Amino acid sequence: MNVRLTKEQKINVLNAADIYKVMQQVLLRENKIRRNQEHFWVVGLDNKNKVLFVELIGLGTVNRVNANPPDVFRMAIYKLAVKMILVHNHPSGDTSPSVNDKNFTDRMLKVGKLINIDVIDHLVIAEESFTSFAEEGIIKELHKSGMFEIVEREKEVIKKWNLQMEREKEAVSIAQKLKKEGIDDDVIKRVTGLTKKVIGGL
Repeated sequence: MNVRLTKEQKINVLNAADIYKVMQQVLLRENKIRRNQEHFWVVGLDNKNKVLFVELIGLGTVNRVNANPPDVFRMAIYKLAVKMILVHNHPSGDTSPSVNDKNFTDRMLKVGKLINIDVIDHLVIAEESFTSFAEEGIIKELHKSGMFEIVEREKEVIKKWNLQMEREKEAVSIAQKLKKEGIDDDVIKRVTGLTKKVIGGL
């Protein structure tokens, strides 16, 4: 789900604190019940580190949220992002990264490398604080780790998925033009094959 940002929130990112300011506002917009669930967002950046989008990928339980590579990278491909920051919250308020957080990040780094989208940070946030994987040196460590190296079979799967995403990106471009012309969403769906959810978010 695309998160609506104000003009002021579409900033040029200088450091993790800049992203945290935006994501803290996004988190605090949620009601108290929803803030007790883990959220997983991706933030897409252009080559000048300007925020292109914030996308909510998953909403989980009090201590777990699931996301898979196609969901994580889909919007970045659509929006031509070249860099990405992963963000998720810990409702407990403790922003220490878990082993699962690190393993997940490691996997996303490796997938991003294959499709030329650089995962530059992962923020674990709470209402009053955050931890940055980049600033803590975790991203650097993960780049050196031998875990989650993508094997040939996985490379083929990812290449096929990336090709599918490229086709979808072309369909999105057509849908955007049709929307500007005032064409009905049902017609756009028939022409492009995109879902109404994707069309509605354009």
